[in-house]
Amino acid sequence: MAHDHSAAGHSHGSGNQRAVGIAAILTGGFMIAEVVGGVLSGSLALIADAGHMLTDFVALSLAWFAFHLAKRPASWQTTYGFDRFSVLAALVNGLSLFLIAAWICFEAFKRLNEPVEVLGGTMLLIAVAGLIVNILAFWILTRGEKDNLNIKAAILHVAGDLLGSVGAIIASLVIIYTGWTPIDPILSVFVAIIILRSAWHVVRESGHILLEGAPRGFDRRKLIEDLEAELSDVIKVHHVHAWSITQERPMITLEVDVNEDADIGQIKMAVKKLLQQRFAIAHSTVEINQYCQQQESDLKD
Repeated sequence: MAHDHSAAGHSHGSGNQRAVGIAAILTGGFMIAEVVGGVLSGSLALIADAGHMLTDFVALSLAWFAFHLAKRPASWQTTYGFDRFSVLAALVNGLSLFLIAAWICFEAFKRLNEPVEVLGGTMLLIAVAGLIVNILAFWILTRGEKDNLNIKAAILHVAGDLLGSVGAIIASLVIIYTGWTPIDPILSVFVAIIILRSAWHVVRESGHILLEGAPRGFDRRKLIEDLEAELSDVIKVHHVHAWSITQERPMITLEVDVNEDADIGQIKMAVKKLLQQRFAIAHSTVEINQYCQQQESDLKD
């Protein structure tokens, strides 16, 4: 059974790649302004967010490259193509968020113990500009496939920047009206915790795919039960192995033991139809084994 992953997949990939590329340019461009503003104002929230934006620029560039690489056709050495690289990029981006959050918390702890003067007005102007840039980048990314792990990781990076800008705005307003500078590192830690929670989901899901875990929503026990109950000629279903190249490309192999007078072609078509309709798995390899009555009796025993 032939499967064409090129046309639709590459169409979505091109849109995703374009969105990530634009977001990377926006993030990298504004990062420079935020570094300058953070140094001038003395704001940890801005400096932390600028550091976050630097890693985001690298992460978004990696995501862009992953989509670019995924367009390359399969070869005799890479029979599945390069789609899996986007999952690897998502894992790296997710792990980088842990490092960013740890750095923000470390700097916040230092700033709480050694308070410094923060220029609330300068901080507010830079934070508002950053918020506008991050909202635009976030909007562009959410036009893509939000279920794609690479896009999801990119959205998380930009969402972290967006939250950082909101935190910096709140902190600057508090500093302007009350002069209470500890609000700056406190809100930085709050943003870091939010980032960590989302990053864990990306790391867990991408790690699951790289470890050849079963596709989301797939239950081997349910599949075996359904096939043996609904197809009268099926004696036994075994050696079921399901995994994903990416979230969008689940695959499965299995063996089906059937009666000796069963129509192998019809059984195979029925199994593939059930896999596609009930478990959304279009790419399957089904091996059919025919057994005589004596063998069937031995199997059941």
